[in-house]
Amino acid sequence: MKKIIPQLAFTVAAVFAAGFSATSTAAADEIKLRFAHSFPTSHFIQKQAIEPWMENVTKLTDGQVTFDHFPAQQLGKSKDMLALTQNGVTDIGYVGVSYVSDKMPLSGVAQLPGSFATSCQGTNAYWEIANKDPIAKQDFADNKVRLLFSFVLEPYQIYTANKKVMTAADAEGLKLRSTGGAMDIFTRKIGAIPVRMTATETRESLSRGTLDGIIFPNQSVISYDLVPLVKYGTRGGNFGSFVVTFVMNEDAWGKLPEDAQKALTTASEEMVTEMCKNVDEGVENAIAEMQKAGVEYHELSTSDLETFTKYSDEVAEEWAKDLDDRGKPGNEVLTQFQSALSK
Repeated sequence: MKKIIPQLAFTVAAVFAAGFSATSTAAADEIKLRFAHSFPTSHFIQKQAIEPWMENVTKLTDGQVTFDHFPAQQLGKSKDMLALTQNGVTDIGYVGVSYVSDKMPLSGVAQLPGSFATSCQGTNAYWEIANKDPIAKQDFADNKVRLLFSFVLEPYQIYTANKKVMTAADAEGLKLRSTGGAMDIFTRKIGAIPVRMTATETRESLSRGTLDGIIFPNQSVISYDLVPLVKYGTRGGNFGSFVVTFVMNEDAWGKLPEDAQKALTTASEEMVTEMCKNVDEGVENAIAEMQKAGVEYHELSTSDLETFTKYSDEVAEEWAKDLDDRGKPGNEVLTQFQSALSK
Protein backbone atom coordinates (compact mmCIF):
# COMPACT_ATOMS: atom_id res chain seq x y z
CA MET A 1 0.00 0.00 0.00
CA LYS A 2 2.81 2.43 0.81
CA LYS A 3 4.16 2.09 -2.70
CA ILE A 4 0.79 2.82 -4.25
CA ILE A 5 -0.18 5.96 -2.37
CA PRO A 6 2.46 8.31 -3.88
CA GLN A 7 1.49 7.16 -7.37
CA LEU A 8 -2.16 7.85 -6.67
CA ALA A 9 -1.46 11.38 -5.51
CA PHE A 10 -0.96 12.63 -9.05
CA THR A 11 -4.19 11.00 -10.23
CA VAL A 12 -6.09 12.47 -7.31
CA ALA A 13 -4.52 15.86 -7.98
CA ALA A 14 -5.66 15.79 -11.59
CA VAL A 15 -9.20 14.78 -10.65
CA PHE A 16 -9.43 17.44 -7.97
CA ALA A 17 -7.99 20.09 -10.24
CA ALA A 18 -10.53 19.20 -12.90
CA GLY A 19 -13.29 19.32 -10.31
CA PHE A 20 -12.37 22.81 -9.24
CA SER A 21 -12.28 23.99 -12.84
CA ALA A 22 -15.65 22.41 -13.62
CA THR A 23 -17.26 23.98 -10.55
CA SER A 24 -15.91 27.38 -11.46
CA THR A 25 -17.03 27.32 -15.09
CA ALA A 26 -20.31 25.47 -14.76
CA ALA A 27 -21.60 27.72 -12.03
CA ALA A 28 -19.70 30.99 -11.89
CA ASP A 29 -21.61 32.04 -8.79
CA GLU A 30 -20.57 28.95 -6.80
CA ILE A 31 -16.99 28.20 -5.81
CA LYS A 32 -15.98 25.28 -3.61
CA LEU A 33 -12.39 25.18 -2.38
CA ARG A 34 -10.59 22.24 -0.80
CA PHE A 35 -8.90 23.04 2.51
CA ALA A 36 -6.63 20.40 4.03
CA HIS A 37 -4.50 20.30 7.17
CA SER A 38 -3.12 17.96 9.80
CA PHE A 39 -4.72 19.37 12.96
CA PRO A 40 -7.11 17.14 14.91
CA THR A 41 -10.69 18.39 14.86
CA SER A 42 -10.42 19.26 18.56
CA HIS A 43 -7.22 21.30 18.14
CA PHE A 44 -7.43 24.95 19.18
CA ILE A 45 -6.14 26.08 15.77
CA GLN A 46 -8.98 24.19 14.10
CA LYS A 47 -11.55 25.76 16.43
CA GLN A 48 -10.14 29.27 16.72
CA ALA A 49 -8.62 29.86 13.28
CA ILE A 50 -9.62 27.44 10.54
CA GLU A 51 -13.36 27.12 11.16
CA PRO A 52 -13.92 30.87 11.82
CA TRP A 53 -11.87 31.80 8.76
CA MET A 54 -13.88 29.55 6.45
CA GLU A 55 -17.13 30.84 7.93
CA ASN A 56 -16.01 34.44 7.44
CA VAL A 57 -15.02 33.87 3.82
CA THR A 58 -18.42 32.32 3.08
CA LYS A 59 -20.13 35.22 4.85
CA LEU A 60 -18.10 37.88 3.04
CA THR A 61 -18.92 36.28 -0.33
CA ASP A 62 -22.64 35.91 0.49
CA GLY A 63 -22.31 32.15 0.22
CA GLN A 64 -20.45 32.18 -3.10
CA VAL A 65 -17.33 30.51 -1.67
CA THR A 66 -17.66 27.35 0.42
CA PHE A 67 -15.20 24.66 1.41
CA ASP A 68 -14.56 20.95 1.32
CA HIS A 69 -12.70 20.57 4.59
CA PHE A 70 -10.15 17.79 5.18
CA PRO A 71 -8.73 17.90 8.74
CA ALA A 72 -6.53 15.45 10.64
CA GLN A 73 -4.25 14.39 7.76
CA GLN A 74 -7.14 13.06 5.67
CA LEU A 75 -5.37 14.10 2.46
CA GLY A 76 -1.82 13.69 3.69
CA LYS A 77 0.66 14.27 6.47
CA SER A 78 1.74 17.71 7.62
CA LYS A 79 5.18 17.40 6.01
CA ASP A 80 3.49 16.78 2.65
CA MET A 81 1.02 19.68 2.74
CA LEU A 82 3.14 22.06 0.69
CA ALA A 83 3.52 19.50 -2.10
CA LEU A 84 -0.18 18.61 -1.94
CA THR A 85 -1.08 22.28 -2.33
CA GLN A 86 1.43 22.81 -5.13
CA ASN A 87 0.10 19.76 -6.99
CA GLY A 88 -3.54 20.78 -6.65
CA VAL A 89 -4.59 17.89 -4.40
CA THR A 90 -5.86 20.66 -2.16
CA ASP A 91 -6.51 24.30 -3.04
CA ILE A 92 -5.56 25.54 0.43
CA GLY A 93 -3.21 23.82 2.84
CA TYR A 94 -1.60 24.29 6.22
CA VAL A 95 2.17 24.47 5.97
CA GLY A 96 4.35 24.43 9.06
CA VAL A 97 7.53 26.02 7.75
CA SER A 98 9.74 23.81 9.95
CA TYR A 99 8.46 20.75 8.12
CA VAL A 100 9.60 22.18 4.77
CA SER A 101 12.67 24.13 5.86
CA ASP A 102 14.41 23.23 2.60
CA LYS A 103 11.61 24.93 0.66
CA MET A 104 10.82 27.81 3.05
CA PRO A 105 14.07 28.44 4.92
CA LEU A 106 13.75 32.19 5.40
CA SER A 107 10.52 31.99 7.40
CA GLY A 108 12.45 30.16 10.11
CA VAL A 109 13.62 33.56 11.34
CA ALA A 110 10.43 33.81 13.42
CA GLN A 111 11.26 30.53 15.14
CA LEU A 112 14.61 31.59 16.59
CA PRO A 113 14.86 31.22 20.37
CA GLY A 114 14.81 34.34 22.51
CA SER A 115 13.22 36.54 19.85
CA PHE A 116 9.93 37.62 21.44
CA ALA A 117 7.72 37.16 24.48
CA THR A 118 4.22 36.79 23.00
CA SER A 119 2.50 35.36 19.96
CA CYS A 120 1.35 38.79 18.79
CA GLN A 121 4.88 40.21 18.93
CA GLY A 122 6.17 37.38 16.78
CA THR A 123 3.12 37.30 14.50
CA ASN A 124 3.06 41.02 13.73
CA ALA A 125 6.77 41.08 12.94
CA TYR A 126 6.62 37.97 10.76
CA TRP A 127 3.49 39.10 8.91
CA GLU A 128 5.20 42.38 8.04
CA ILE A 129 8.27 40.77 6.49
CA ALA A 130 6.49 37.75 4.98
CA ASN A 131 4.51 40.02 2.70
CA LYS A 132 7.57 41.60 1.10
CA ASP A 133 10.73 40.31 -0.48
CA PRO A 134 12.78 38.28 -0.03
CA ILE A 135 10.40 35.99 1.93
CA ALA A 136 7.36 36.73 -0.25
CA LYS A 137 9.24 35.67 -3.36
CA GLN A 138 11.58 32.93 -2.18
CA ASP A 139 9.41 31.13 0.39
CA PHE A 140 6.03 31.54 -1.31
CA ALA A 141 5.97 32.76 -4.91
CA ASP A 142 8.86 30.53 -5.97
CA ASN A 143 6.93 27.58 -4.48
CA LYS A 144 3.89 28.55 -6.55
CA VAL A 145 1.72 29.20 -3.51
CA ARG A 146 0.19 32.37 -2.09
CA LEU A 147 0.33 33.16 1.61
CA LEU A 148 -3.22 33.66 2.87
CA PHE A 149 -2.66 34.08 6.59
CA SER A 150 -0.22 33.07 9.25
CA PHE A 151 0.57 33.42 12.92
CA VAL A 152 3.46 32.58 15.17
CA LEU A 153 2.84 30.54 18.29
CA GLU A 154 3.91 31.70 21.73
CA PRO A 155 7.48 30.93 22.82
CA TYR A 156 7.91 27.18 23.23
CA GLN A 157 8.56 25.66 26.65
CA ILE A 158 10.28 22.46 27.72
CA TYR A 159 8.02 19.68 29.01
CA THR A 160 9.60 16.52 30.38
CA ALA A 161 8.41 13.12 31.52
CA ASN A 162 10.70 12.49 34.48
CA LYS A 163 13.27 15.24 35.02
CA LYS A 164 12.61 18.86 35.99
CA VAL A 165 14.48 21.34 33.82
CA MET A 166 15.48 24.56 35.59
CA THR A 167 18.77 25.40 33.86
CA ALA A 168 20.46 24.45 30.62
CA ALA A 169 22.57 21.92 32.53
CA ASP A 170 19.40 20.05 33.53
CA ALA A 171 18.61 19.42 29.86
CA GLU A 172 21.91 17.76 29.10
CA GLY A 173 21.48 14.34 27.53
CA LEU A 174 17.69 14.53 27.28
CA LYS A 175 16.08 13.45 24.03
CA LEU A 176 13.75 16.35 23.20
CA ARG A 177 11.29 16.66 20.35
CA SER A 178 12.34 19.44 17.99
CA THR A 179 10.77 21.01 14.93
CA GLY A 180 14.15 21.17 13.21
CA GLY A 181 16.15 24.12 11.93
CA ALA A 182 17.12 26.64 14.59
CA MET A 183 15.51 24.53 17.32
CA ASP A 184 17.87 21.69 16.47
CA ILE A 185 20.84 24.04 16.84
CA PHE A 186 19.57 25.39 20.16
CA THR A 187 18.81 21.93 21.55
CA ARG A 188 22.33 20.75 20.81
CA LYS A 189 23.85 23.86 22.37
CA ILE A 190 22.15 23.16 25.70
CA GLY A 191 23.48 19.62 25.59
CA ALA A 192 20.23 17.87 24.74
CA ILE A 193 19.56 15.59 21.78
CA PRO A 194 17.06 16.95 19.22
CA VAL A 195 14.65 14.42 17.77
CA ARG A 196 12.93 15.95 14.79
CA MET A 197 9.29 14.97 14.30
CA THR A 198 5.89 16.47 13.61
CA ALA A 199 3.48 17.23 16.44
CA THR A 200 1.21 14.36 15.40
CA GLU A 201 4.04 11.87 15.90
CA THR A 202 4.95 13.08 19.38
CA ARG A 203 2.47 11.18 21.53
CA GLU A 204 3.57 7.75 20.41
CA SER A 205 7.24 8.60 20.97
CA LEU A 206 6.58 9.95 24.46
CA SER A 207 4.47 6.95 25.40
CA ARG A 208 7.20 4.56 24.26
CA GLY A 209 9.91 6.45 26.09
CA THR A 210 11.88 7.21 22.94
CA LEU A 211 11.51 10.87 23.92
CA ASP A 212 12.41 12.28 27.34
CA GLY A 213 10.50 15.44 26.68
CA ILE A 214 9.29 17.98 24.18
CA ILE A 215 9.92 21.58 23.20
CA PHE A 216 6.33 22.53 22.59
CA PRO A 217 3.68 25.29 22.71
CA ASN A 218 1.55 25.15 25.84
CA GLN A 219 -1.89 24.76 24.31
CA SER A 220 -0.75 22.04 21.93
CA VAL A 221 0.28 19.86 24.85
CA ILE A 222 -3.44 19.62 25.56
CA SER A 223 -4.57 19.43 21.93
CA TYR A 224 -2.34 16.44 21.20
CA ASP A 225 -3.28 14.68 24.45
CA LEU A 226 0.24 14.82 25.88
CA VAL A 227 -0.67 15.97 29.40
CA PRO A 228 -0.78 12.43 30.86
CA LEU A 229 2.74 11.82 29.51
CA VAL A 230 4.56 14.80 31.02
CA LYS A 231 5.27 15.72 34.63
CA TYR A 232 7.23 18.97 34.43
CA GLY A 233 7.11 22.17 32.44
CA THR A 234 8.95 25.48 32.27
CA ARG A 235 7.45 28.96 32.39
CA GLY A 236 8.99 32.15 31.09
CA GLY A 237 11.42 30.56 28.67
CA ASN A 238 11.76 31.18 24.96
CA PHE A 239 13.07 28.03 23.34
CA GLY A 240 11.94 28.81 19.85
CA SER A 241 8.51 28.97 18.28
CA PHE A 242 6.60 27.83 15.22
CA VAL A 243 5.29 29.63 12.16
CA VAL A 244 1.86 28.42 11.08
CA THR A 245 1.00 29.36 7.51
CA PHE A 246 -2.01 28.71 5.35
CA VAL A 247 -1.26 28.90 1.65
CA MET A 248 -3.23 28.63 -1.57
CA ASN A 249 -2.25 27.06 -4.86
CA GLU A 250 -1.32 30.01 -7.10
CA ASP A 251 -3.23 28.69 -10.11
CA ALA A 252 -6.35 28.14 -8.00
CA TRP A 253 -6.02 31.68 -6.67
CA GLY A 254 -5.78 33.02 -10.21
CA LYS A 255 -9.07 31.34 -11.14
CA LEU A 256 -10.98 33.17 -8.44
CA PRO A 257 -12.96 36.27 -9.38
CA GLU A 258 -11.67 39.52 -7.96
CA ASP A 259 -14.43 39.85 -5.36
CA ALA A 260 -13.66 36.37 -4.01
CA GLN A 261 -9.95 37.17 -3.84
CA LYS A 262 -10.78 40.32 -1.91
CA ALA A 263 -12.93 38.36 0.55
CA LEU A 264 -10.19 35.81 1.19
CA THR A 265 -7.69 38.62 1.71
CA THR A 266 -9.95 40.48 4.12
CA ALA A 267 -10.75 37.36 6.16
CA SER A 268 -7.07 36.47 6.26
CA GLU A 269 -5.90 39.85 7.49
CA GLU A 270 -8.52 39.79 10.22
CA MET A 271 -7.49 36.30 11.29
CA VAL A 272 -3.81 37.24 11.64
CA THR A 273 -4.72 39.78 14.33
CA GLU A 274 -7.43 37.70 15.97
CA MET A 275 -5.53 34.44 16.19
CA CYS A 276 -2.39 35.76 17.83
CA LYS A 277 -4.61 37.29 20.51
CA ASN A 278 -6.34 33.94 20.94
CA VAL A 279 -2.98 32.23 21.38
CA ASP A 280 -1.75 34.72 23.96
CA GLU A 281 -5.01 34.65 25.91
CA GLY A 282 -5.08 30.86 25.88
CA VAL A 283 -1.64 30.32 27.41
CA GLU A 284 -2.59 30.96 31.04
CA ASN A 285 -5.76 28.91 30.74
CA ALA A 286 -3.80 26.01 29.29
CA ILE A 287 -1.22 26.14 32.06
CA ALA A 288 -3.91 26.27 34.73
CA GLU A 289 -5.62 23.23 33.19
CA MET A 290 -2.38 21.27 33.09
CA GLN A 291 -1.52 22.20 36.67
CA LYS A 292 -4.85 20.75 37.77
CA ALA A 293 -3.91 17.58 35.89
CA GLY A 294 -0.69 17.34 37.89
CA VAL A 295 1.93 19.01 35.70
CA GLU A 296 4.48 20.83 37.87
CA TYR A 297 5.85 24.11 36.51
CA HIS A 298 9.11 25.87 37.22
CA GLU A 299 9.11 29.64 36.70
CA LEU A 300 12.53 30.37 35.25
CA SER A 301 14.39 33.00 37.26
CA THR A 302 16.69 35.59 35.72
CA SER A 303 19.70 33.45 36.55
CA ASP A 304 17.98 30.35 35.17
CA LEU A 305 17.23 32.17 31.92
CA GLU A 306 20.80 33.34 31.55
CA THR A 307 21.93 29.74 31.22
CA PHE A 308 19.71 29.45 28.14
CA THR A 309 19.68 32.92 26.59
CA LYS A 310 23.44 33.09 26.21
CA TYR A 311 22.96 30.61 23.36
CA SER A 312 20.19 32.52 21.58
CA ASP A 313 22.44 35.05 19.84
CA GLU A 314 24.75 32.24 18.76
CA VAL A 315 21.84 30.34 17.24
CA ALA A 316 20.63 33.42 15.33
CA GLU A 317 24.11 34.11 13.99
CA GLU A 318 24.64 30.51 12.92
CA TRP A 319 21.19 30.32 11.34
CA ALA A 320 21.79 33.47 9.28
CA LYS A 321 25.34 32.50 8.29
CA ASP A 322 24.26 29.05 7.18
CA LEU A 323 21.67 30.58 4.85
CA ASP A 324 24.13 33.17 3.56
CA ASP A 325 26.59 30.38 2.81
CA ARG A 326 23.87 28.64 0.80
CA GLY A 327 23.21 31.76 -1.24
CA LYS A 328 20.10 32.74 0.74
CA PRO A 329 19.67 36.20 2.36
CA GLY A 330 19.82 35.00 5.97
CA ASN A 331 21.30 38.11 7.56
CA GLU A 332 19.05 40.36 5.50
CA VAL A 333 15.94 38.57 6.77
CA LEU A 334 17.25 38.46 10.35
CA THR A 335 17.76 42.24 10.25
CA GLN A 336 14.27 42.72 8.80
CA PHE A 337 12.70 40.62 11.55
CA GLN A 338 14.61 42.29 14.37
CA SER A 339 13.64 45.69 12.99
CA ALA A 340 9.97 44.68 12.77
CA LEU A 341 10.05 43.41 16.37
CA SER A 342 11.33 46.76 17.60
CA LYS A 343 8.32 48.68 16.24
